[in-house]
Amino acid sequence: MAHFRYLVENVDEAVSFYRDHLGFDLKQQFGPAMAILQRDDLELWLAGPMASASKPMADGTVPKPGGWNRCVLVVADLERLVTELRQNEIPFLNDIVTGPGGKQILCRDPSGNVIELFEPA
Repeated sequence: MAHFRYLVENVDEAVSFYRDHLGFDLKQQFGPAMAILQRDDLELWLAGPMASASKPMADGTVPKPGGWNRCVLVVADLERLVTELRQNEIPFLNDIVTGPGGKQILCRDPSGNVIELFEPA
């Protein structure tokens, strides 16, 4: 099973997003600090501002949400999902791109983390 950790600004908001829009199930929640969700063989750890993963590094750098590293969610019907997400005002970074391996598009969660939605060819 693959595990990813995303830093988020609001754990409850992030849980709702991943559960309601991307098919994750909530496995465990640790108050407002952290939640663990699962979708197939992917476990997603959502760490809020009060989580240990959000504490400053030794040099004072404070971890924050966002960036270009991302998890890739394989989906069966990309166009349908994109239509549904757009109806729910989920922000996308690009239009659907088709390559030799399939189709993909990038969206963001409520904290700005990038998610790649991918439909294999």
